Amino acid sequence: MAVNIFVKTINFAEMVIKKRTFYIIFLCATCLNSYGQLPVKDTLHLKHLLVFPVIARSIETDWSFGVASSATIRLFTKDTTARTSNMQVLGLYTLKKQLVAALNGTEYFRHEKYVLSEQISYSSFPDKFWGLGQHTSDTMEEPYSFKQFYSFFHLMRKVAPNVFGGLMFQFQDVMDVNYNQGGLFDKEFIAGKEGYIVSGLGLSLTYDSRNDAFSPDRGNFIQANFTTYDNLIGSKYNFTNWVIDARKYLRIYKHQVLALQGYWSANEGQRIPIRSLSALGGSNIMRGYYSGRYRDVDLYALQGEYRVPLYKRWGIVGFGGVGNVCKSVKDMTIDNKYTYGGGLRFALNKNEKLNLRIDYGFNSDHTSGLYFLIGEAF
Repeated sequence: MAVNIFVKTINFAEMVIKKRTFYIIFLCATCLNSYGQLPVKDTLHLKHLLVFPVIARSIETDWSFGVASSATIRLFTKDTTARTSNMQVLGLYTLKKQLVAALNGTEYFRHEKYVLSEQISYSSFPDKFWGLGQHTSDTMEEPYSFKQFYSFFHLMRKVAPNVFGGLMFQFQDVMDVNYNQGGLFDKEFIAGKEGYIVSGLGLSLTYDSRNDAFSPDRGNFIQANFTTYDNLIGSKYNFTNWVIDARKYLRIYKHQVLALQGYWSANEGQRIPIRSLSALGGSNIMRGYYSGRYRDVDLYALQGEYRVPLYKRWGIVGFGGVGNVCKSVKDMTIDNKYTYGGGLRFALNKNEKLNLRIDYGFNSDHTSGLYFLIGEAF
């Protein structure tokens, strides 16, 4: 039964492109309802909807302009056991001529027996490349560009209190890859330089005791998953990706929170395409580094964040992390990269703890970056 439900979630991917954003919620509810899990009545209560213009700046995009919306949704108004579902839509165009359109969401069904997460995005993205490995120099920086359609669906079913087993599907189409002929990107032994499609199926096991989906102040989140990409399901390259993501949230004093995360991503296969390699940096892992400043087969990181409420909707955070990329576990080293920084928080929805975050991060390479996003890094 779970497999049939999973197949149905894949089928509505095209609907997201053609229909309104919130149809995805209706389709998910209909899918599970067809198996007698959910009653038709008492469904889909939109609690809050925010739509606002965005002017932002980050290392990867420079100044960007667009519009964002965020919705918090109670799928079943009488069910107080399930956390609030959420969906975010973003469209940005940057001064570097980058276009990003994305939809992200997590839906919690009755009693959280099922949880569905999805990510769908399209990007036309001039990017940077420094080579592969942990010892690349800043002087090696070289531009390249690509277009990409990406979709990810993760359906989880509760198998025990706070424990979920899951099925995952991921599809990535990398197109129109452009780079300097004879340059570093051209000379490196990189899979996917000509564009490619990867398609993968995976399994997950999750323990989730967080008291809130957006900004928890207590509980644990531990997830282990693997995704296999194979020619049999339409992938140009055959490889497997493994991920372990462990988080802990501690209420230290009143509403002050210490959040901790350990993250490990590893790939197995003869040829891993460029956009599937583990990448250090970005808005969530090792803030302060350009996303993909260091790329290799594996990635490991440890990071922490201290969150302090200030006044009404405002708060501040301090964060730091250590990590690196490597070719395999045996190549892990104590000569790690590190990041640190701080930021502001503004509660867009105070009851649901949905925050606008503005972070500024520094790193051991003496560069830095600004991040302007909805929701916490972890």
